[in-house]
Amino acid sequence: MRVETHTIDMSTVSIAGVTLAADLSGALYWEEQKLLVVSDLHLEKGSSYANRGVLLPPYDTIATLGRLGAVIARHDPRTVIALGDSFHDRDAHERLSRANRDLLTALQMRRDWIWISGNHDPALPPDLGGTVAEEVAIGPITFRHEPTGAAGEIAGHLHPKARVSTRGRAVERRCFASDGTRAVMPAFGAYTGGLNIRDAAFARIFQTLGFVAHVLGDRRMHAIAASRCC
Repeated sequence: MRVETHTIDMSTVSIAGVTLAADLSGALYWEEQKLLVVSDLHLEKGSSYANRGVLLPPYDTIATLGRLGAVIARHDPRTVIALGDSFHDRDAHERLSRANRDLLTALQMRRDWIWISGNHDPALPPDLGGTVAEEVAIGPITFRHEPTGAAGEIAGHLHPKARVSTRGRAVERRCFASDGTRAVMPAFGAYTGGLNIRDAAFARIFQTLGFVAHVLGDRRMHAIAASRCC
């Protein structure tokens, strides 16, 4: 299967009449609100697996925080919202190294920081800095972890990926999934996997394949109709 892609020079995603900048890191930035949104950091996933006897290189947290620091430096947001599953399990924050905890504290300085509760981290402790919420509504947009399909919703949880065929080979990349009314964000964490947007879980959110995968390329975003993904 071969598809043609439309390259977006200005990477944007519009939700419920609000236009947000789509960063190639997988973050969204709402300029009017000076608001940066990331989803599914899954910090300390490596140490979680190690505790179960599955050894992964213990560098996912520093890699994820490094990428987060870079996108914060690019946009200098007034507020950061982390859309849930910021930590891979209920005890992951206790396994943060002192260096990584200090880095997280530095990222939070001089800005509001909101942790949305996720299914992996439903009870975030107060000593992480910032505030904890189930969801946040700003204007026509509601930020929550698990998507419900509601209008004006920006959520995470599903880790969307798009698989496309180009030049005779299949390529799978993280993506934003959106129909202009609601959106599901890609996972930001270094060790996070992905769920194909043709999975039934996305059909329950968008009802039809009439939504778009904003695929994260090496240098640009590519908007591809979900119906043309494989």
